[in-house]
Amino acid sequence: MIRLAELALQTEDEAAAVPIVSAAARRAGTNPRLWQWTGLLHRALDDRVAALQAFTKAATLAPYDPSIAHGLARTQLEAGLSAVGAFETAHRIAPLDGDVLLGLAAARLADGDASRACAGLDVFIRKHPGWIAGHYSLARLCWMTGDDLGFVRSLESALSKSPRDPALWKALIDLLIKAGQYERALSTIAQARYAMGDAVFLIANEALALSEIGRCAAADTSFALLADTDDVNIVVHQVRHLLRTGRVEPARDIIERWTASPDFAPLWPYASLAWRLCDDPRWGWLQGAETLVSVVDISAQLPSLERLATILRQMHTARGEQLDQSVRGGTQTDGILLARTDPEIISLRTAIVAATRAHIARLPARDARHPTLRARRDRAPRFSGSWSVRLTGAGRHANHVHPAGWLSSALYIGVPPTHDDDPHAGWLTLGTPQAELSLDLPATRCIEPKPGRLVIFPSTMWHGTLPVASGERLTVAFDVKEPV
Repeated sequence: MIRLAELALQTEDEAAAVPIVSAAARRAGTNPRLWQWTGLLHRALDDRVAALQAFTKAATLAPYDPSIAHGLARTQLEAGLSAVGAFETAHRIAPLDGDVLLGLAAARLADGDASRACAGLDVFIRKHPGWIAGHYSLARLCWMTGDDLGFVRSLESALSKSPRDPALWKALIDLLIKAGQYERALSTIAQARYAMGDAVFLIANEALALSEIGRCAAADTSFALLADTDDVNIVVHQVRHLLRTGRVEPARDIIERWTASPDFAPLWPYASLAWRLCDDPRWGWLQGAETLVSVVDISAQLPSLERLATILRQMHTARGEQLDQSVRGGTQTDGILLARTDPEIISLRTAIVAATRAHIARLPARDARHPTLRARRDRAPRFSGSWSVRLTGAGRHANHVHPAGWLSSALYIGVPPTHDDDPHAGWLTLGTPQAELSLDLPATRCIEPKPGRLVIFPSTMWHGTLPVASGERLTVAFDVKEPV
């Protein structure tokens, strides 16, 4: 039964395995491992109610098992329940498990206790300064609470004791770049070179930062040292630099050399820009088909939008924007929104799944070369992320793409009133690249936000919003995983 469950998780065939494994768990009665696997299968299917029942049974039978305690706590958190006590139990059982500590911090944040979430991570990091995942989590939490200067303090402290540790330098520079603090990143790169000598990641981040702040000649020099790289992330920034500086054909040439690579995925959004700028017909093949985008009204399938808005507002507990996200002038919820067990969220998820199925059925014919059309279509939609965004004042989404998704979305729950002086305020734009790329490309499509309206589009497609003049814009968004 355990081998069956493991294989089902690997092949995403949990729906076939869960009745068999759960029946075996009931027959065995007192086998905690079978109840744990039943919980894991239900959790993979986004059925947190059944998963909680199974994990609770497993924890009753094996109260000191670390993986079962962690699974129960994680499922409670994802379900939208208070999980601090469950994570504290798991932490007592496995005090050195970093994943449990990260979960405990997330649970405290979900309960509105960001200061304690930060303090708990900080205490552990002081004892274990090489814990990179902890540094990242603490930095993101500090950023969300408005500490845009001291958010990397833990890494700076760790480096004062281990100045030759490349992993610590890499994390520090990466976080500064994610925060858009490029001058500070360049200063840190100079410090790293003094402490440990040069390294490829220092050259690459230096080139990136120089390009982003407009020091193009210096960026050219750094990128020239990376001309033979096989790291697609470095290539992405080379292409960004060339596009930003008006060298579209050299950017397209680099993209052409990478088209056959299995690592090409991060380059699709930039291929769309290069092809469009060059009037290459492949842009039409990539993003021109109308049925790649759906605009549907699902308000009749949703619970009361007012009630849904009330629930979502209660989840917007952060004081500031998340690090390295597109929200400007608003907040984004943490955690997996569509995993929650609130009746309204369950109804919301049901409506979204049905609309996503219908969108997939309307897609153009399968094409093995196309990042959206290559996927199989006989699987139920699965989500790689789901969240809510609340914009106020002049809030907006900066133009961006979703590298972790196959399909992306915007579902409007509440929109501000329109004004004659700015009738397009808050509209969704498709096809306009990041402002930082300085490309004169208008939107290929603009979509008016309306309560209950759902827009689904390829995750490789650039999208953003026009600022709202005033009022509140409340949305739900999700990424659909590419089926395997």
